[in-house]
Amino acid sequence: MFDAILKFIGELGDDDQRAQSFAESDYRLAAAALLVHTAAIDGEISEVERARLHDVIKQRFKLDDEDTDKLLARAEEVDERAVDLYHFTTRLNRALDDKQRARIVEMMWQVVFADGGVTEFEDNLIWRAADLLNVTREERIALRTRVAGEQAGEG
Repeated sequence: MFDAILKFIGELGDDDQRAQSFAESDYRLAAAALLVHTAAIDGEISEVERARLHDVIKQRFKLDDEDTDKLLARAEEVDERAVDLYHFTTRLNRALDDKQRARIVEMMWQVVFADGGVTEFEDNLIWRAADLLNVTREERIALRTRVAGEQAGEG
């Protein structure tokens, strides 16, 4: 019995390992899967999009490169199994406030603009996701305009 208690206490102290396992219930996994879906919606993920996806996730969730790669790998698996956006957006709606959900939409625009343009598939996807995340049309368009301006300034 004493060994079981020590094991339990040891597991409690191992928060970093459990925090980085990116469980199905982790909102970061839902957000990353939505971003992977965004990057892949036009047929394939280009190297530029992949790099931007990595950077956006790493910065937003304050991860190191190894954990970012783990999260992206899990996100790709989850995205492949997903049948709709609702699975991701429901989890995000439960875990995030209005400002944080708008930040997810902004991240989607950052991934989309990584390769310089927006396809109709990408635009439609972000419109649907923003709607499911309760981000207003005006805010979605403002985020698009801001990210497009930032991208133009970088190029």
